[in-house]
Amino acid sequence: HRAFSVFILNDMNEIMLQQRAAHKYHSPLLWTNTCCSHQREGETNIQAGKRRLKEEMGFSSELKELFSFIYKAPFDNGLTEHEYDHVMIGYSNETPVINPDEVESWKWMSIEAVKLDIAKQPEQYTAWFKIIFDQFYHFLEANKI
Repeated sequence: HRAFSVFILNDMNEIMLQQRAAHKYHSPLLWTNTCCSHQREGETNIQAGKRRLKEEMGFSSELKELFSFIYKAPFDNGLTEHEYDHVMIGYSNETPVINPDEVESWKWMSIEAVKLDIAKQPEQYTAWFKIIFDQFYHFLEANKI
């Protein structure tokens, strides 16, 4: 099914990561991209991304869709996610006001630091983020963003 993933970067080219809330039914306390979810009926990808960014992280940003792809990711609880994911980017230096129903914590990390940390501690990241980040990283490299 359709999904979207938002990456917010700051002026220092760091990604805002979120740690999923402890009570989430899958992937609790794992680190992931700034926000992600599913589009509602009649909602564009950009509208959905802006809505969810505000709901989860408490701020707004202009978003641009970079690319989309299909992935399949198993969860630790036996479920599998099979998504047609639209990856978006936005820019902000704001401090988020996180929604505790969705987010436990957040942090800024450089793109290279994320890449290295995923290689060193893959168990600390959501299954889908590891797939999406790899696509995101290669897109940035190829497009010199």
